[in-house]
Amino acid sequence: MDYQPRPIDTAQVNLPPHLMALLERLAENAHDLWALQRIKDGWRLGPRRDDAAKIHPCLVPYADLPDSEREYDRIAVVGALKATLALGYQIVPPAEFAKK
Repeated sequence: MDYQPRPIDTAQVNLPPHLMALLERLAENAHDLWALQRIKDGWRLGPRRDDAAKIHPCLVPYADLPDSEREYDRIAVVGALKATLALGYQIVPPAEFAKK
């Protein structure tokens, strides 16, 4: 295999505390986007994943997922947030949250 992934180096990036609420909301959104696409592709809820039958046990609201599944979404979002910061962008909370 010739493909060698080269993700953005985020080793020195620490997420500031004010991004934790954003992280969780984006993880929920990532799950919702994934679920929406699965549903559009004909998948439905079932007790065990079955690719041939298009059944998946995680086609439930984010809050109803086991923490191990929510963690999968969080990891993806942390990677995106850290990459954003590593590239020099700033993530600033809306004014109504900045005062809290």
